[in-house]
Amino acid sequence: MSRQNITTGSPWEPKMGYCRAVRIGNIIEVSGTVAIVDGEKVKADDAYAQTQNILERIEKVLEEAGAGMKDVVRTRIFTTDITKFDEIAKAHGGYFSEIKPTTGIYEISKLVAPEYLVEIEFTAIVA
Repeated sequence: MSRQNITTGSPWEPKMGYCRAVRIGNIIEVSGTVAIVDGEKVKADDAYAQTQNILERIEKVLEEAGAGMKDVVRTRIFTTDITKFDEIAKAHGGYFSEIKPTTGIYEISKLVAPEYLVEIEFTAIVA
């Protein structure tokens, strides 16, 4: 089977030796992804905007891999503040209310930088 590595130009990709997504056959695994926090549209204290930003960006990554959000079968959501659950769930539900992948949400102590409230991993299978 062929392997397709998808990179996004993140400075962490070469530093850690990984790529945003890997497709082998009909399976696509997407690395943990945080938002691009810009201080305007996506603020460090806005879990909804961060989740929305992640989902928008991963939708493009999946398209590059020949898939779409409809192919997502699992998400794993990590947050540094579980009290933001409703905000995170609202954004996630906006994309997945009809698709209904399996998911988990986990509170963790820290992400790679303090401005990140949310990180999401994705698994997609192309039928």
